Amino acid sequence: MREPAELYELHPGFDDVAGLAMLVCLDGFVDAGHAGRQLASALFDRFTAEEIATFDADRLVDYRSRRPTMTFVENAWTDYSEPKIALYRMHDEEGAPFLVLHGPEPDREWELFAAAVGALIDHFQVTLSVSAHGIPMAVPHTRPVTVTPHSTRPELVAGHTPWIGRVEVPGSAVSLLEYRLGQAGHDFVGYAVHVPSYLAQSEYPRAALAAAEHVSGATGLDLPTSALEDVAGATDVDIAEQVAASEEVQRVVANLERQYDDIMSSRVDNGERPTLPLADDEGGLPTADELGAELERFLAEREGDGNG
Repeated sequence: MREPAELYELHPGFDDVAGLAMLVCLDGFVDAGHAGRQLASALFDRFTAEEIATFDADRLVDYRSRRPTMTFVENAWTDYSEPKIALYRMHDEEGAPFLVLHGPEPDREWELFAAAVGALIDHFQVTLSVSAHGIPMAVPHTRPVTVTPHSTRPELVAGHTPWIGRVEVPGSAVSLLEYRLGQAGHDFVGYAVHVPSYLAQSEYPRAALAAAEHVSGATGLDLPTSALEDVAGATDVDIAEQVAASEEVQRVVANLERQYDDIMSSRVDNGERPTLPLADDEGGLPTADELGAELERFLAEREGDGNG
């Protein structure tokens, strides 16, 4: 394998960066409700981002599978939105510094990328890496948002009861990064936020808010949640209006509520490990398509009108 240091360039002026937490925000894999993407957007909208290391996107990104946008005006190309994968330094609401690894998920050279990120973690003495994204689950939007935490050491997620047993899923660059960092003795915590399957394709701010709260709990950082809370409240109202307008939607939500409450009740009464069904394993419940098409279309129209 080639040298990991060949994959990135360090920028001067950051010799004082050491002992910080790092948020991993790579876009491109499963992110139901756009939970991880909304969290990343909130960070970049609120905080100043200082670029301290840049990866060679030409080696990592498949341009033909994810073609970057170019702008053409009259008779000339005027702009090119080149993909960027970089490590940034930000400061939270209280001025505490932290790192953010942000950009599109690499399409190629995952092993080299994981080794390169590991080298940067060693270089900057990163204390904890954290990721968050959404996964579709058969849960109702009317109940508290739950998450599936995972980590490189059991102690990092102590107190969290697993929601999912053994499952095999397609891999991702972030999952491999967590796996390799664990093998190297580095701490990594990830949060898979449970998003109602019928809202998986729409922006669901309540999931992004839950992601921010869990990341804050793991790192101690004061992250921007007020803007997410405002948007989540407005979206909750939109969803409630749409549910009230459809008896079919009401029926499916009621079924999901009963299923959720039964699981939570069993968890409290018997101390058993709860198991929430994945979006493609809902048993006798109606499919997500039966409920989701109308609701997702409604939310998409509101977003297009600037009301979301």
